[in-house]
Amino acid sequence: MRNTLILRALKIVSWLPLSISRIKGRFFGWLLYTCNAQPARVAKVNLALCYPAMDAKALNQLCAQRMKHLAQAIFETPAVWRKGNPWITNNIVAIRGLDLFEEAIADSRGTILIIPHQGNWEVLGLWAGQHKAMTSLYDPPRMQEMEGWIKTSRQQSGATLVPTNVRGVAAIIKALKRGELTGILPDQQPPPESGEFAPLLGVQTRTMTLINKLLQRSGARGLMCTALRVPGGWELHFLAVEEALYNENITISLAALNRGVESIIALAPEQYQWEYKRFRDRPTGMATVYD
Repeated sequence: MRNTLILRALKIVSWLPLSISRIKGRFFGWLLYTCNAQPARVAKVNLALCYPAMDAKALNQLCAQRMKHLAQAIFETPAVWRKGNPWITNNIVAIRGLDLFEEAIADSRGTILIIPHQGNWEVLGLWAGQHKAMTSLYDPPRMQEMEGWIKTSRQQSGATLVPTNVRGVAAIIKALKRGELTGILPDQQPPPESGEFAPLLGVQTRTMTLINKLLQRSGARGLMCTALRVPGGWELHFLAVEEALYNENITISLAALNRGVESIIALAPEQYQWEYKRFRDRPTGMATVYD
């Protein structure tokens, strides 16, 4: 019953104009920060780790801004799922680095869109999928009631969804060899067998090895990208990856991957998902950072 009510509420929110959704989001984000809710508490820990030179006032201001963007994402994403394209395309205010994306989709090699958890990654995935065939890993949400809605939304632009297992990874490799796109969020916490530690903003962070394995086995290229929240919609950014990302040496490759994530974060630190417990796994001998 609880999940059904949440789903109904989200569907009601999906009918709100984008401007109204964002106003409501900023208000609820202010509440999250003012009440020092768990997302705010985790964000403060992460920000202190990643920006040790930042004074307390600046850290709190950044945390407050982040909570507003977090809540805006929650309020605007139902509309993204319901409306899809061409509504999304009509709300793309600007595209930075479009030449890099056009070059990628014109290449016979496949392309891995490396999309950190910043801004609204749902927007980027749906926008990109209308430009070239796209096959992506799909992990069903914890709320089963939402699966049909989200899955239908992601497939409406022509994307093919495959499970997050060995069979799914094999399908991704085949798709990349056919010259297709895939989208990978590189800053999720991988299980120990699927990640190694690499620095992210000076913090040793367990980092997924999946992207390196896909690049090595498919011959595909990588492209960093994000969809930032701006007045009137979103602004897409495409950034070239470092050549070191393609290195067979996993240590070198993962360090380059995280530097790419850092370059995306630097575009708008307040839009990055600082509320995620990214550093819950620590190298041996290092203390845990979350309560």
